[in-house]
Amino acid sequence: MDKNKKIPITKPFMPPAEEYHAYLKGIWEREWLSNNGPLVQELEQKLKQYLDVDHLLFVNSGTIALQFAIRALELSGEILTTPFSYIATTSSIVWEGCKPVFVDIDAGSLNLNAALIEDLITPKTSAILASHIFGNPCDIEAIRQVASKHDLKVIYDAAHCFGTLYNGRSIYRYGDVSAASFHATKVFQTVEGGAVITREPELNQKIDFMRNFGHDGPENYSGVGINGKNSELHAAMGLCNLVYADNVLASRKKQFLYYNELLDGLNARRPTVLPEAKINFSYYPLIFEHETDVLEIERELQIKDIHTRRYFYPSLTKLDYVARQHTPVCNDLASRILCLPLYHELQESDQQRIASIIFNTVHAHQL
Repeated sequence: MDKNKKIPITKPFMPPAEEYHAYLKGIWEREWLSNNGPLVQELEQKLKQYLDVDHLLFVNSGTIALQFAIRALELSGEILTTPFSYIATTSSIVWEGCKPVFVDIDAGSLNLNAALIEDLITPKTSAILASHIFGNPCDIEAIRQVASKHDLKVIYDAAHCFGTLYNGRSIYRYGDVSAASFHATKVFQTVEGGAVITREPELNQKIDFMRNFGHDGPENYSGVGINGKNSELHAAMGLCNLVYADNVLASRKKQFLYYNELLDGLNARRPTVLPEAKINFSYYPLIFEHETDVLEIERELQIKDIHTRRYFYPSLTKLDYVARQHTPVCNDLASRILCLPLYHELQESDQQRIASIIFNTVHAHQL
């Protein structure tokens, strides 16, 4: 066990360089770098097959995917959303001229608490934008029921969810639109990138125009668009990595379960998972009893060059461009969560070292 080894919170899975270089050779020969090139088209088709979805558009980020969803659904007014997520979930709503209304989270799953949605619906409410936090599905059926009752659109921020299933189907098959992130920190990465997944072909076509300035042919335009395309270079990385996706998911599951074994007896819990769900083990969050535990463990690991993250702290209700809202469960839990390192190359000896430091820190803190 190397006691001086630096351990980051995450590292991107990198395919063999020669496999990526083989794609680069073709790109150089074609000299077609962007504008819906052949590799982009190939990646979209293979992702649809792998994820078992009908319509998927490769875009330049998960954030732009959320913005396309809001704009394509022609939302306005208030959007009910979670205060516990990455900032892009909220900033996308604000960027598109809507108002985020925060629904407090469920203390078990850390996802938006569907039981609280109905009380926050007003005549200005147009949609629900919920995040599947840490690749752990929301209560999709409860959200569907309340959305159907009140004629609301549903967008899922599924940035963490590559490989996650709900009722045996891809998590991306639920809601009106799902947004995926393929950023370098994600389970499946294209360096930068994301995808918009829809069920309706008309909506897919609308977003397809939007991501390319509204182009409907070289001289015609269909609505207002922006540049949300992605490149052949990014698609090449995705095609390389997709070959290894099953292996990456299996590796993370093994590491996740080994953490469970090593940390058995620790006074901390993990988020609860619905019986209908199969998570992708994209993160390893621990919920401690007290924030002081988090701060002490974070500090001791940092001293030894082991990096953790307080995903997602502070609550999004603290942002200076949103109205203050009452989300006591989120505010409390966000202060007590710490995510441990988890990535493809993480060794069992690394996990043993991390677990040992955590237990030693907790024991010293209790003395």
